[in-house]
This record gives sequence, structure tokens and C-alpha cells, in this order.
Amino acid sequence: MAKLGGVLLLLTLSAAYYLYTPIPVGIQEPWRLMMIDASIRTIGHVESMSKWLGLISVDTTLLNHLVPTDTNARPGLKFSDITLAGVPVRVYEPLGGGEGHLRRAVMFFHGGGWAVSSTKSGAYNNLCQTMSYELNAVVVSVDYRLYPVVFPEPYLDCLAVAKHLLSHEVLAQYSIDPDRVGVAGDSAGGNLAAAVAQEISQDDTVTVKFRLQALVYPALQALDFNTPSYLDSHYVPPLYRSTMIKFWLQYLGAGVSEQQAAMKNHHSAADKVPPEMWARVDWASLLPAKFKKNHKTVRVQKSSLLKEVPALLDVRASPLLASSEVLAKTPRAYILTAEHDVLRDDGLMYARRLQDAGVTVTSEYLEDGFHGCLCFVRDAMSFDVGKRAEKSYITWLQNNL
Repeated sequence: MAKLGGVLLLLTLSAAYYLYTPIPVGIQEPWRLMMIDASIRTIGHVESMSKWLGLISVDTTLLNHLVPTDTNARPGLKFSDITLAGVPVRVYEPLGGGEGHLRRAVMFFHGGGWAVSSTKSGAYNNLCQTMSYELNAVVVSVDYRLYPVVFPEPYLDCLAVAKHLLSHEVLAQYSIDPDRVGVAGDSAGGNLAAAVAQEISQDDTVTVKFRLQALVYPALQALDFNTPSYLDSHYVPPLYRSTMIKFWLQYLGAGVSEQQAAMKNHHSAADKVPPEMWARVDWASLLPAKFKKNHKTVRVQKSSLLKEVPALLDVRASPLLASSEVLAKTPRAYILTAEHDVLRDDGLMYARRLQDAGVTVTSEYLEDGFHGCLCFVRDAMSFDVGKRAEKSYITWLQNNL
């Protein structure tokens, strides 16, 4: 009996050790976030082991495991899985309207580090249905190619769909008002939305332009992995600093073996990055004082990493690197950032640079927010901060699109 008790105690302690992750004091419902983080890690371990053993294909729609997918459209909506410009998309449409008047539209790019999730995952399916229903809008959610496909292919998928959607023929097919089309995305999807918005704004062959861009905790630069938020939130789930750096290196076609060098900002070498380009990601100049704290800029003088991974300087991959002239042409923006998120400073710097370029920006900062909170707004996995994030995001679209 004593042995059984000892085994149970050991199992309990092991489970507690596995589940426990230090959560910043500002985050509400910390144990729920720990459970989500433990679930994500477990799913990752199972998928990696399954792939290694060759038992099943790796399931990249990880959020399906955490947020159940409703295969039915909510009342008043329909959705269809089709292709636009050869890229799979899910189109959400309100059942009412569209035949006697024009509707607004949102093109949406999901997050997941350019490596996981899909338009059909529970969280994104729910969000896109909410957008379509609340805005009475056509929502086009894009299933761009994921890793092991690397940059620029996912970006080119998104750009191709954008150009196709903005054509007069497709706009007319869905009864979309050409003056009321927006582009949006979260995390890696926010990266793609910003990059596509920049390209469309400069392309004279595209006569219909986006009215707005809505970016939710977007990943916007890969030159500095030592910003204050990368350092302060390096162990905050569900997006760890090491995980985000791995996502970036995968997306840009670099080996994960380069991760340690990237963590030390070897790719920001002064002999390879022109001063004017570094100024575009210089958090010491772009961030409000309260976010800088006592952090110092980390740069090396020389490195070969940029030569090995030239995409690190590609503006299409890192929209924050765009010139002020390019930013000035982009549409009004909504940028949501979360305090406890490694990507917080990316969004704050982009908001500042857009404003300096003359773009109207609404910057929503969630002091108790964490990366991915917008995905957790329903059922047992819901967080109050996620519900507030969704309300802010939808309300801004309602008022500006």
C-alpha cells in the first residue's frame, strides 16, 4: 500500500512539474493558460513521435485539438471551400443580402508560424464566422502553403488570392463593394496581411485597393530577436522566444541549427545591415520609454549569417523593414498588441512607423494579454482578455470598413 501511495505521489508530482509554467502576474486565469500550454506541448510531442515512427501524417491543424471545429455554418451564414488563383480558400457569406446591394469584405490570413493551423481549424473557423455574421461581410480565409514550403511561396499564395479577389469580376461575383475591402491576419497571418497590403498599395496594375489593414499581434521583423518583449516574455506561453525564432528560421529557409546565432542577433551584424535599414527596426528609438526598461540593443560587428539567409533582409518577409515612402501608401491600420507576448514590440514599432508616415493607426494594447488570446474566446478554453480582444477587433472593423 505504501508503495502504491509512493507511486501515486510520484505521478502527481511529475504531472504537476509537467503542467507548471511560470505565468506573469498580470495574466488572469494562469492555470488555464498552463493547461493550454501543456496540451500544445503534448500534441507536439505526439505528432513528432508519430512522424518519427512513420505511423501517421503530422496534423498541422494543431488548434483543432484545442478548439473543436464546428463543421456547420452558424444560422444566417454559409461557407464554401474553393480555390482562388489556384490557392485553397474558405469563403464565408451572409445568406441575406448580396443580390440587391453591395457588401463589404475581409481577406483573412490565419496564424501558426507559417507552419501549423488552417482556415478550417476551430479557432479560425469561429473567428471568420463571427466576422462574416457581425459585419454582414464576405470573408475569404486563405489556406496558404505551410512549412516545409518556405518563403516566398506562402506570401506569393496570399498575394495571388488578394489580386484575384480585388479584380472587378470576382468582386461583382460576390456582390462586394470595391471601396470596402480589408485585409487582416493574426501572428504570422498578420505578417502576411501587412506584406500584402504594402505590395497592393504600390501595384498600379491593381486598381482596387484595400480600405484597411487589421493586424493582430503580428510578426513583422526578423532582424532583432532581442527586443524588450522578446526578452521579457521569452518563457511566456503559448509562444516562447525559441519557438518564434524557430518559426522564422523555418519560414526563411534557414536551418534550425542557426537558432543560437540568431538568438544572439548575429544576423544584425553592423557590416551587413545598412544604418537606414536598422533604423526601421531600432526599438531604442521607436518604442515608448515604458517598454524599454533597462534593456540594451544587441548587435555584433561581423557575421556570415545574413549571407547564408538573405531573406532576413527581404521586406516581403519583414514588413517593418519597408521604407517610409512605402508605408505612407498603405491603408489605415488597426494593430493589436499584448503585453505578455514576444511580438509585442513588432506591433508597437510598426504602429509608430505608420503614424510617422502619415497613416491613421488605431493601436490596441492589452496589458493583460498574451499571444494567441484571440483564439480562446469560447467554451472551456475561453479567456476574458480573448473576448475583449475579439470585441475590439470586430468593433473597429465595423466602424472603419
